Amino acid sequence: MYEGPIQVLIDQLAKLPGLGPKGAQRIAFSMLAGDKQEIDRLIAALGDVRDNVNFCARCGNVAADEFCRICSDSRRDATKICVVEEPKDIYAIERTKEFGGRYHVLGGALDPLNGIGPDQLRIRELLQRLANQPDGVDVSEIIIATDPNTEGEATATYLLRMLKDFPGLEMTRLASGLPMGSDLEFADELTLGRALSGRRALA
Repeated sequence: MYEGPIQVLIDQLAKLPGLGPKGAQRIAFSMLAGDKQEIDRLIAALGDVRDNVNFCARCGNVAADEFCRICSDSRRDATKICVVEEPKDIYAIERTKEFGGRYHVLGGALDPLNGIGPDQLRIRELLQRLANQPDGVDVSEIIIATDPNTEGEATATYLLRMLKDFPGLEMTRLASGLPMGSDLEFADELTLGRALSGRRALA
């Protein structure tokens, strides 16, 4: 245990995903030894994120305005919606340059053991989006790109059940190439690109 502010900083950093006490300690002491202007820039960036970052009113992606840059881009194919768990998954898919449609962020995956059911996800918003067709274009394909793990598969199955009655809507799932039990954000561009181009229909 360290004294005063440095221990408070270590404790706060250790709460971040992927950082344990040792990693938090290394970062804290790196900041302590670093340039004070760098710390000021970090503080300003954190404040900017807290005060000025929103979530897109249409898809749930991170946005600086009401709509994210993808939903605001008229060149994107509005007939295809790729459903992902988190905003970070959008950027993983965008790196492949294989998908030119739009997205819908669920905000997680079904996980009943941890109290995450359909009401905790943005499934209702997806249904409303399909029913209202805000772009004035009929959506013809929903690509389910949830993580290839137990929770992601359960979410995909639930979405299939909820969306199967929409007329003319094709449901597809990312194809093989993504290892089971992994997270989408850690997949390399080639693997993710092949998975997108080889997506399969859900029966």
